Amino acid sequence: MSDSLPGSGTDGVEEGKRLIRVGGDRGLSLADRIAERFQRLTWRTPIHTMRLRGRHPLKLIAVADDPFLGDVARGKALLDGNLMFRGEAHSILTLDFAKPAFSKPFADYVHSFAWLRDLSTVATRAHGAPIAEAIMRLWLEAHADKVSDPAWRADSVGRRTLFWTAHAPLLLSGNDLVYKSTVLHALARGARHLDRAADRVQIGTPRIAAWCGVLVAGLMIPGGDPRRAFGEAGLKRALDASLSGDGGTVGRSPMGQLDAVMLLTMLRESYAARRLEAPVFVQSALGRMVTALLGVCHGDKGLASWQGGIPVPGDVVSQAIEATGIRTRALKQAREWGYQRLTAQGTILIMDAAPPPLARLIEGGCASTLAFELSDGPHRIVVNCGGARAANLSLPGALSEGLRTTAAHSTLIVGDSNSTAIHSDGSFGRGVGEVELSRHETDNSSRIEASHDGYVRRFGFLHRRQLALSADGRDLRGEDMLLPADRRRKKGMTPFAIRFHLAPEIEIAPTADGMAAFLRTPGGAVWQFRARGGSLAIEDSVWIDGKGRPVSAEQLVVTSESPPGGANVGWAFHRAK
Repeated sequence: MSDSLPGSGTDGVEEGKRLIRVGGDRGLSLADRIAERFQRLTWRTPIHTMRLRGRHPLKLIAVADDPFLGDVARGKALLDGNLMFRGEAHSILTLDFAKPAFSKPFADYVHSFAWLRDLSTVATRAHGAPIAEAIMRLWLEAHADKVSDPAWRADSVGRRTLFWTAHAPLLLSGNDLVYKSTVLHALARGARHLDRAADRVQIGTPRIAAWCGVLVAGLMIPGGDPRRAFGEAGLKRALDASLSGDGGTVGRSPMGQLDAVMLLTMLRESYAARRLEAPVFVQSALGRMVTALLGVCHGDKGLASWQGGIPVPGDVVSQAIEATGIRTRALKQAREWGYQRLTAQGTILIMDAAPPPLARLIEGGCASTLAFELSDGPHRIVVNCGGARAANLSLPGALSEGLRTTAAHSTLIVGDSNSTAIHSDGSFGRGVGEVELSRHETDNSSRIEASHDGYVRRFGFLHRRQLALSADGRDLRGEDMLLPADRRRKKGMTPFAIRFHLAPEIEIAPTADGMAAFLRTPGGAVWQFRARGGSLAIEDSVWIDGKGRPVSAEQLVVTSESPPGGANVGWAFHRAK
C-alpha cells in the first residue's frame, strides 16, 4: 500500500501549525428534539398517508448488482432458520415484527434488509428465495401500511430500497402476483416517504443512505425521472454537509466511512444497471472517501479502531475498495477528518488529532483525542480497545460504555478522567474543544506535535504529545507533557497515566529493572519499550476483534504525578530485531 497523494508533493503532507476547532459539546437542541418528535408524529396522520398514495409499479426497470460479499456466518444462520447479528439471534418462525423483542442494532439490521446480502452470499436463488420471501411477508404484514419508527426512519428506508432492488430476484421470484404487487407497492410508498424525510435524518452516513434510496427509487421504479433529478440534488447537498474537505465523514468513524463508501458504490451500480453514468460529484466523493479510508488502515489492510468501531478485517476492506474501482493512495494527513498517519518501511502509526465528533452526529463516539495505534507489517502492536458501537451485543452495557472512555485508548489520562466528558445518557459533555497540530517531515524522521485542552477546565493542564518515527521505521519516540494553562494553579500533585493497549497476540516480557519490556509479534519481530519519568506496570486489557468479540489482552501503563508546574514522560519503542 502506497502512502503518497497524487498532486501533493512526495508525501501529501503540509508542514506547519493549524488550529483545529470542532465546537459542539451538546446533543440535539430542545428545538431540534421537538421538531424531530413532531415529524415522527406526522407519520401517523391522514395527511401523510395521503402523501404516500400513488400509482402501483408493476415491475422494476432493472436489477442492479450488489458488488459486496455478505457475512458467511450470518448467511448460514439464515439457511438454518435464524436471523443473527452481533451475537443476537432470533428464529424466523417466531419473529414478531409487530411486537419486536430485539435490540436497536438488531432492529436496524432487520429493517434495512441488509441480511439479503448475507443470504445471497451462501445460497442460490432456489434455496434463498423461500427464506427471503418468508421474512418479507412477516415484515409486510406489520409495516407495509404502518409508518413508524424504526422501520420507516429515513436511513433505514434508504438502505432497504437499495437492498430490495439489488436483491429483487430473491424477493420476487415466486408466482404469487398479490405478494409481488404488495412488495412493489411498499417500495413505492417508501420512496414517497423518503422524498419528504431524507433531509430530516442526521447528516453523515444516515443522510447519505436516505438520499441514495431516493435516487435508486428514481432509477428503478417506472416514471422516476423527476425523482432522479430531485434525488441527485439532495444527495449532493447531503455529501456537501456530510464530508470534510479531505473526504472523511463527519462522524469520524472508519466503520462509518466504509459504510458510506459501500452505499455510494451500490448507488453507482444502479446507474450502471440503467446504462447511465453516475453524477460526476458521486465519483469525485468516492475518490476522496477511499483515499481517507486507506489512511486509517494498518499493514494488514484492516481498519484501525476509532470512534467505537472494530478492526474490520483487511479482506473485507480490500474487497470493498476493489468494488469501487478507485485506485488511489492512503491519505497521510486528514486535517479536517482528524487523523494523522506516519509510515516508514512497513511501520504504520495512526493518530487521532482532533476533538471527538459533534455529540449530535454520532452514537458511541469516543474520548480518544491524541491516542495512536502502531503496527509492524501485518501485525498490530499498540491498539485501542475499540468496539463501543460494534461489539457483540451480549457484552454488558457498562463494558460497552467503558470502551468509549479515554482509558480505553492509547493516550494520557489525567486523574482517571475522560479528556471529553461522557454523560450518563451517552452524550458528550465538555472537554476537548481545540487541538493544535504541527507536523514535519525530514529525511531522517516524520514528527507530529499536538496538544489538546480537554483537561484545562478541570485540572489546569494542556496535554501535549510529541511523536517521531525514524525513516527506517525501527524507532518511535514519544513524549507526553502536562503544561500549566491556568494562572490559578491548583495546589498539590495531580496523578496521571499513559496507557499503551497491546494487541492480543503480542507477547510481553518485562525487564529486570521494571522500566522496560520486550514485545514479540507473531512474526518474530521484537520491539523494546522503555519509559522515563514514571513507573511502568503491565495490566490487563481487552480488545474487540474484527467480529465484535472481546479478546483478553494486556497494556503497558506508565504512571506518575504532576506538580502545578507540569510534568513530562518520555518513552520509546525500538525494533530490536
